[in-house]
Amino acid sequence: MIKLLNPFLYAVVCGVLLGMSATGNAQEWTRFRGPNGTGIGLAKGIPSKFTVADAAWRVALKAEGHSSPVLWGDRVFITGHDAAKGAFVVQCLKAGDGSEAWSIARPHRRHRIHKFNHLASSTPATDGKRLVVMVSEPGAHTVLALGMNGKKLWEKKFETVISNHGGGASPIFHGDKIIVQSDEDGRSFLAALDAGTGRQLWRQQRASSKASFATPCHFVGPSGASGLLFNSMASGITFVNPSTGRTLWEQVDLFDKRTVSSCLVAEGLLIGTCGSGGGGNYLVALKPGNVAKGSSPSLAYKLRRSIPYVPTSLAKGGLLFLWSDSGIVTCMRGKSGEIVWQERVEGRFFSSPVWAQERLFCISTTGKVVVLSATEKFRQLAVNNLGEATHSTPALAKGRLFLRTLGHLICVTGDSK
Repeated sequence: MIKLLNPFLYAVVCGVLLGMSATGNAQEWTRFRGPNGTGIGLAKGIPSKFTVADAAWRVALKAEGHSSPVLWGDRVFITGHDAAKGAFVVQCLKAGDGSEAWSIARPHRRHRIHKFNHLASSTPATDGKRLVVMVSEPGAHTVLALGMNGKKLWEKKFETVISNHGGGASPIFHGDKIIVQSDEDGRSFLAALDAGTGRQLWRQQRASSKASFATPCHFVGPSGASGLLFNSMASGITFVNPSTGRTLWEQVDLFDKRTVSSCLVAEGLLIGTCGSGGGGNYLVALKPGNVAKGSSPSLAYKLRRSIPYVPTSLAKGGLLFLWSDSGIVTCMRGKSGEIVWQERVEGRFFSSPVWAQERLFCISTTGKVVVLSATEKFRQLAVNNLGEATHSTPALAKGRLFLRTLGHLICVTGDSK
């Protein structure tokens, strides 16, 4: 089933701010998986082989978690849950040496979550003026905005029904708006908040089935229409006008299982996966609809072999890399779905791969950083042991690779000893 809105209802959003949204400011890492959620980093000189002893620094965090680090300038931001104190903790560290610039803690009630999830699994986002985090508790998600000095600016509470799996969706900035996706087992919605005040600009109710943990991304369609992409089991892939919250088009009935991996664009196609702990995972590649012509989206291809459930895939240079939870890595052509190679690496993975200088970096649940050549020929370059479990995705910025384990943050640079 396809729902398509009249294209004349849509006003094309353009200009500098959207250009920044699409690139995410190439020298920063401002949200889950960096610039527009692509996982593509410009950091150079990071070694393939390293040990914890080689790191520029390794610091113990004040609280544990699975959330990923984000960066702006010389500051790294990370969240965690302190079980002993019943607190949600936000830390700001100096990127140069890992020393703490500031931290805050707020009461945080425990609630039921999946055994592989954590009470701090949502990744924060920043626009260089503010940091926003999403805190999930029984019956509500709260978006908290902090100044770059750690001072509370505002908070907005969204009452909803939190999944038994717990929270995990991450907010993003889009220009002067903060976008929240909450696809739950019930009472699902999308919302936009004014970044400066927290005022709700729009809220769109969504169909509900199984909770989704995907993070949206920016996309410019074939007609030049600019908007945001959202994935969920109930709504499939949805293209939304971020200024008004209107759905431009929506392709439902794409997924028959939960969507955990985030939206991805590869060779003009929209990539989404779904799955379950029991298997049955598959990938869809959707040709987007043309808003100006009123044409509907259409399925380009569908793949079922060794598809990731949790990790988000990565597209670069015409190739699409899939990194499955069980450690099977697939290189394929993004436009056609043709498999170039498919190989197994050691470990189980909930982290998503990131790219730097023709290499993929991904961390196993036991803390082993697997480094592969991101080319048409499979080559494993290194396996680096961090010595501690993690479900977190790496961050890349300013010539540094940041690796978050359950209780530590590690920085690796080209000039590490």
